Amino acid sequence: MAMMDKFELSNRRYLGSKTKLISFIHEVVNKNCSNINSVLDLFGGTGVVGYSFNDECSVLINDILKTNIVAYDTFFSNETIDKNKIEGMLVKYNKVNVTEDNYYSKNFADTYLSKDNMRKVGFIRDDIDKQFKNKKINKREKSILICSLIYGIDKIANTVGHYDAYRKNGNLDQKLIMLMPNINDNNNNNNRIYCENSNQLVKNISADLVYIDPPYNSRQYCDAYHFLENVALNKKPEVFGTARKMDRSNLKSKYCTAKAAIEFADLIENIKAKYILVSYNNTGEKGNARSNAKISDSQIMEILGKKGEVKVFEQEYALFNTGKTKLDDHKERLFLCIVGQKKNEYIVNSISGLVKSPLNYTGGKYKILTQLIDKFPKDIDMFFDIFSGGGNVGVNIEANKIICVDINDRLISLFKYLQNEEYYHLVNHLDSLIDKFSLSNTYKNGYEFYGCNSGNGVGKYNKDKFLNLRSKYNKSNGKRDDLFLLLIIYSFNNQIRFNNKGDFNLPVGKRDFNGSLRKKLQLFMDKLHSKEISFENIDFRRLDVDRISKVNSFLYLDPPYYLGDASYNENGGWTAKDEDDLLNFLKLCDGKQIRFALSNVIEHKGKIHDKLLNWCLSNGFNINYINCSYSNSNYHIKDKSLVTREVLITNY
Repeated sequence: MAMMDKFELSNRRYLGSKTKLISFIHEVVNKNCSNINSVLDLFGGTGVVGYSFNDECSVLINDILKTNIVAYDTFFSNETIDKNKIEGMLVKYNKVNVTEDNYYSKNFADTYLSKDNMRKVGFIRDDIDKQFKNKKINKREKSILICSLIYGIDKIANTVGHYDAYRKNGNLDQKLIMLMPNINDNNNNNNRIYCENSNQLVKNISADLVYIDPPYNSRQYCDAYHFLENVALNKKPEVFGTARKMDRSNLKSKYCTAKAAIEFADLIENIKAKYILVSYNNTGEKGNARSNAKISDSQIMEILGKKGEVKVFEQEYALFNTGKTKLDDHKERLFLCIVGQKKNEYIVNSISGLVKSPLNYTGGKYKILTQLIDKFPKDIDMFFDIFSGGGNVGVNIEANKIICVDINDRLISLFKYLQNEEYYHLVNHLDSLIDKFSLSNTYKNGYEFYGCNSGNGVGKYNKDKFLNLRSKYNKSNGKRDDLFLLLIIYSFNNQIRFNNKGDFNLPVGKRDFNGSLRKKLQLFMDKLHSKEISFENIDFRRLDVDRISKVNSFLYLDPPYYLGDASYNENGGWTAKDEDDLLNFLKLCDGKQIRFALSNVIEHKGKIHDKLLNWCLSNGFNINYINCSYSNSNYHIKDKSLVTREVLITNY
């Protein structure tokens, strides 16, 4: 018999396959782990990661799809097989000519394969079951034959690598050929294969290293590989729809739903291992909705951090997706948890609660946010946060679409920067900049390291370094978002102020990038990543009122207060003309039946805003009084008895 061509375990198209990342995974493990005698590949998929450890230690591998289990039986099992017998059957199957229709040709003709090839698939698959039932082949030999059939199908399938759909004008002329797997049984003695729910399985087994590569987004693997799963099981269920899918409800993964983080937390809690290695990527908000990752970086870090010390590694990676989503700058990441070591302190992603902006923007509304939200409408499709400032309002609002508008181009650029960055990556970069400018880092080193204490802070130590950073940023003409953020972190009260020349001119503050600010930044970035939110650098006068009026929009406006004396109102920052233009703009919006809410002050330091009060009365707008105070904008007011009355003016 002539030598038959062979196929490898990795010779298959598969969403999220880690074939090209094997060396990266082993590099991380070899440099950071020791005494690894067993590896559990919990979401095995193609099985290539588990198989890469097969010559070094015992491998435990699991997957919920039978398609993958037959591949594991083929390459990981140690059950005795007769290779000559298998090759003989493969030769026979390759030569067979089937003219009668069967389940596969009746249901799938000229979809993923031609009608002739589907007839052949049906005949071969039934014959494999027949041979096993008659005890002509054992369980592993049956899996080898099914695996060969599946790999043969996948090689010529009329698809883009998955079976969510088939190409209507694709090539159906290729011939189905089954090959012999390239099996090496020398290292398979202590391997174990599972087809179970991962969260239940980890309660009953243990391993030195547990590798986790869960689904990242809403694309269910049972949808992508339903046809191959149908072939693997051969139960001949009813199929429906253009893609001819069977009922897959029992195979749906919660990791593809909004419950992914909860499932992940439960999984990690029950794992018994020395090391946990998690693969996840940065698709967060880069693809379409179905492609977006279901678990955020901070959730992964927080959950793993409860189990032990967490280290993060990343590598650029060309993602294989469903073909409709273009993802640039894609990175695959590895989160390594050293179980039982000093646990990391990370904050859970509090998407449902209110978060405070890390930018202590003058007049920020976080302290009165609950009062504002109580007075906002509940049925908002498009929310405009005009004069968005530090973003406290916009980022915490529930609406289908949120648009934050501000005339400060550097502020808008900074928010876009935060939106496009991942928290852990940004923090690593900021820490490197802190080292570069020799600034204090009390989060890592404490106060004593810098000859300071918590009461007095680190302002004296940082002063000359801060001035160097400020000079560097000002010379960049505002082009460095990372330096801008670092300036804010180390500046007085974490505030923002520019002089007439456009230079940042606040002095150094007494705090640095401490744990509190890191947590605040983390939660704020999680909010940015979880919402449909955009940032626009535009003057309110240039907003298209007609376009806004065509959707169910709501405007919240928090302009500089004409009676105020905060830093943004220095040097004539908000003039009488600006105030007139704003009131006229809102009158126009009211005429277009656009709902709005305007934050302002009716009385400040003994002065009454007569123009605003008369405007409200003449137009019948509602004046809602707000209970508030702003220490960061009134710190230089000597007479605290002078009253400021904040109001929320609404037209609904």
